[in-house]
Order: sequence, then C-alpha cells, then structure tokens
Amino acid sequence: MKKLLWLLAIPMLAASCVPSTPEARIQRNPAAFAALSRPQQDLVRQGQISRGMPREAVQLAWGDPSRSFQGSRNGKNTERWDYAGSRPVYVNSFYGGYGYGFSPYGPYRSQAYYGFGPEVAYVPYRIASVWFIENRVDSWERAR
Repeated sequence: MKKLLWLLAIPMLAASCVPSTPEARIQRNPAAFAALSRPQQDLVRQGQISRGMPREAVQLAWGDPSRSFQGSRNGKNTERWDYAGSRPVYVNSFYGGYGYGFSPYGPYRSQAYYGFGPEVAYVPYRIASVWFIENRVDSWERAR
C-alpha cells in the first residue's frame, strides 16, 4: 500500500511543478476561449491582453491573479488584479542553540552549536497589474 501511495505521489508532485501556459488554460476552459472574438483569441494564445477584453480572456492569457482589489470609480465597479513573482535574496545569518533529541533511554540535551550560514529568502514583488471597469480591461501594466 505504501508503494502505491509513493507511485501516486510522484506524478502529482511532477504535475504541480509544471508552469501553466495559455494553451493549457485554454484546454481547461474551451468554452470561455470560444466566446472570445478572433483577435482576442489570437492575443490569448500569445499570452497578451488588450483594452476591452473580458476578465475570462485575461485569466486565459495570464492565469489567476495573486491578489485582487475591488472598488468604484465614477459610479462604475472597478477591479484590479495583481500578479506577483519572487526574487531570491541571499543572506548570511547567525544560528545557534542547543540540540535536543531522543535516545533509547529517554530525551537528552546535546552540545551547543553556533555558526554562520548562508540562507535564501524569497522576496515577493508585483510583476503586473490589470484594471477592469465593469468587467472589461481598462488598462494594464507589466514589468520588463
């Protein structure tokens, strides 16, 4: 039974690491893609968006947003979708303390350990935003 679980876990892990592309999102939602005009379909296939596109087209082209914000402007409903990425930041840090463990005779406290070591932290940043008015793209920006 444990071998079966491992055999199922490996493909699931591999599938979760595959980046989502416009083509994969189109295959998952063909009805939304078919509802778009021909020029919008061409843009979505290229992973691009344009003014006037519906939210579904942006979702097909760029994927799900990291965050969304709702608001109002001039009496119209607005929404902003933000897309985030992350950058690695390398730092040297101090670590130390006492180690604890277990032996056949019970818990024990080992020697103290101290040192300096490199660490990697990932800092999020905004890579793109899309502004919608009444569920249509009004404007967008993307980092280069």
